Amino acid sequence: MTDRQAYIDKLKAKLDEWNADVDKFEAKAQSASADAQVKYHEQLAHLREKQSEASARLHELRSEGGSAWEEIKEGASRAADALGEALKKAKEKFE
Repeated sequence: MTDRQAYIDKLKAKLDEWNADVDKFEAKAQSASADAQVKYHEQLAHLREKQSEASARLHELRSEGGSAWEEIKEGASRAADALGEALKKAKEKFE
């Protein structure tokens, strides 16, 4: 396995884990009070935006090669980190 493929696999696994966490967060929002649901849904919108960005970067990583790889890798890392940080803040806020 190449370093590139290993990185892609690692990033995919991390995003899958975080996507499951977002789904759990969404399920928790469904059972919250009406006032809390508004706050949950605001956080969920932010998390879904970060999820979408990270997924798009992962797709770019899979399809790009050559010299663009390092640049795209950096962007993917930033997107994944942003999703992880947003999820962490959401958990801290609501747990």
